[in-house]
Amino acid sequence: SIYLLADQYRACSLADLSFNFHFEHGQQPSTTKMNIIQLEDGWNNVIKKGAIDVLEKTLDDGFDTSFEPREYIRIYTTCYDMCTQRSPYNWSRDLYTRHGETIETYLRNTVLPALQDKTGQGGTILLNELKHRWSNHQIMNKWLKKFFTFLDRYYVKHHSLPTLEQAGLGHFKTEIYQNSKENTTTAIISLIDEEREGEIIDKTLVKSIVELYESMGMGSLDSYTNDLEQPLLDATRAYYGRKREDWITKDSTPDYLIKAEKALGEEKTRVVEYLNPATEPKIRRVVEDEILQKVQMNLLEKEGSGCSVLLANDKTEDLQRMFQLFSRLDSGLQPMANIVEKFITSQGNACIEKRQARLDSGEKDKNDDPEFVKSLIDLQEKYLGVIRETFASHHLFQKALKNSFEEIVNNDVGQYSNAELMSTFCDRILKSGGDKLSETEVEQSLDRIVQLFSFLNDKDLFAEIYRNQLAKRLLNQRSASDDAEKAMIAKLKVQCGTQFTSKMEGMLNDLAVGSEQKSEFDRRMEQQDTNLSFGVQVLTTGNWPSYKAPEVALSPQMSKCMDVFKEWHDAKHQNRRLTWVHSLGNATVRATYGKKSYDLQVTTLQAVVLNVFNEGKTYGFTDLKSKLNLDDITLKPLMHSLSCGKHKVITKSPANNKITSTDSFSPNAKFSCNMRKIRIPVASVESSHNKNRVEEDRSVAIEAAIVRIMKARKTLSHQQLVAEVLSQLAFFKPQPRVIKKRIEALIDREYLERSSENSQQYNYLA
Repeated sequence: SIYLLADQYRACSLADLSFNFHFEHGQQPSTTKMNIIQLEDGWNNVIKKGAIDVLEKTLDDGFDTSFEPREYIRIYTTCYDMCTQRSPYNWSRDLYTRHGETIETYLRNTVLPALQDKTGQGGTILLNELKHRWSNHQIMNKWLKKFFTFLDRYYVKHHSLPTLEQAGLGHFKTEIYQNSKENTTTAIISLIDEEREGEIIDKTLVKSIVELYESMGMGSLDSYTNDLEQPLLDATRAYYGRKREDWITKDSTPDYLIKAEKALGEEKTRVVEYLNPATEPKIRRVVEDEILQKVQMNLLEKEGSGCSVLLANDKTEDLQRMFQLFSRLDSGLQPMANIVEKFITSQGNACIEKRQARLDSGEKDKNDDPEFVKSLIDLQEKYLGVIRETFASHHLFQKALKNSFEEIVNNDVGQYSNAELMSTFCDRILKSGGDKLSETEVEQSLDRIVQLFSFLNDKDLFAEIYRNQLAKRLLNQRSASDDAEKAMIAKLKVQCGTQFTSKMEGMLNDLAVGSEQKSEFDRRMEQQDTNLSFGVQVLTTGNWPSYKAPEVALSPQMSKCMDVFKEWHDAKHQNRRLTWVHSLGNATVRATYGKKSYDLQVTTLQAVVLNVFNEGKTYGFTDLKSKLNLDDITLKPLMHSLSCGKHKVITKSPANNKITSTDSFSPNAKFSCNMRKIRIPVASVESSHNKNRVEEDRSVAIEAAIVRIMKARKTLSHQQLVAEVLSQLAFFKPQPRVIKKRIEALIDREYLERSSENSQQYNYLA
């Protein structure tokens, strides 16, 4: 007994495949001997006539397919009864077979001829027909599945057969898809090529056919991959191969890359709009290979528009596009980074050649060349910005910048090394009377010079020169700012570590401690009977550079002051030994010429010389040397500063700018100056650094590294030892021959020995 719900009594279409009918509780449609349905009777009179023929007609006529609920229930009940009758009247197997034959016959006799008629009439016509027939087949398949629901639910499961829906898809694949896929694939590819050329196509149509290909995989993408995707990839490769040859001939590198970027974007959009997402990485690789990989070097080196030209003309947008596109390729950025490195190196070499040209033209070579150092700083800052903003700070381009500047900064020109030029540049910034900069500008300048310093191989040489110049600034009160001095040392400390700056920090500490002791000693001096204002700065020998300490013959008043300080100092520090370095001292001398007095700001040695002329006598050079107990090397610069400089407080005879041992000197009674305070500088006879000391320190560092390594490793070959020593030395890069020489020295001193079996192998001796 079947009861149809009253509110469901309406025409049933495909959109409402769920019928709300039920059986009374505990009951099923029953079959008795009186109502057995024969196969041909049930099939021909009910199923075929009432369902299949109606379904085929409505599909062919293009009408909506619908069945009255009573008719649907009659057909369903017939199928149910035929499947539930006892053997030999159970027609389940026959109905399953006829279900497949029905679909096959319709596809073979109706659908396939219709598609064949449309073949050759244009891709869109064929695809539209296929879309229509595929839609009809889906409708037929779903209705037949609904009619034969009981068959699908029990017979198919019990015999492990394909479901009715799967069987229907299989028949469509065999009868239609296999016979039309070549033509439809060609049509789809043709439409895609038309879209690539800028034409408008029916994307919805293409998407529908793509979904058909996906359905033919019966749960996998094999049909889509093999029958559509692979031919599409092959066609895409051919298409962009033709485009590549056309673009590379006619377009500049930036124009080519704009087209390449657009093509890649369009292909990605195309996949999103109507292809399977799994196609996106495959088609992207094909396009990248054809329009980027195969012409990468042509694009990078293209005359007039390649990477170097873009860098030279600061074409940031084009360089960013180039970077983004080539980053898609495996190892695609390395060739570009190589060109960037080569270009930056050439720019740096241009700065070096410019300095060389100035020297060749007759300009005096000196250790102060701010123009050259600024050019390197500006170059480094510019391309650091390019690497950061244009190339996203990619490690390959950072390495390219590092390599190029290591080559530039370590390429010395002229008498003075770049280490000395850079240190002197710092000196100009930090000393009073140098470049007039604000605190912010000083900070920025120091940051930039430290960045440049990081590329320097001879960091130890820079440290030695910088320490000497720092000492002069501190001892001569020429430092513009203590904060700036501390800031610079802090930057160097961050760059190279505590060991690198320990002596510099010690120098600043000496002056800080010395100021406290100076106040205490000043109170002691107030108790002394002297006309001199006397002060002493005590320095720790290990922190400061070594200086000559001439034993000059001082005036009695100076000697007395020194004795007072020595007595005071020895009482406070019994285990310390004082060494007086008069070449570092300074003095203010009150000089009276006629009715006018001047305060002469001079060094201690200049003051001693001036004191000799207090009596107004004339002295020969030899007499002065004997009276002052000074050698020629020390005395000549002193006399030159007093008699040949801007302020000639001493008269020299004969009157020229060269000091000889036959010259004579006397006070300049005619001296006059508009300024009351006069500074009289003296030329330094000491070099900016002690080259021998630098070499000695390097030898010690190399030997220490060798011993550390060999103590840990016990046995090493020559090449391994040299490589490890180079990796451990942070402040300089010695030549391998220098390392070999230190190894020989350690062998002589029995720290190491050569292996008896292999002369290129060393053993550590405990």
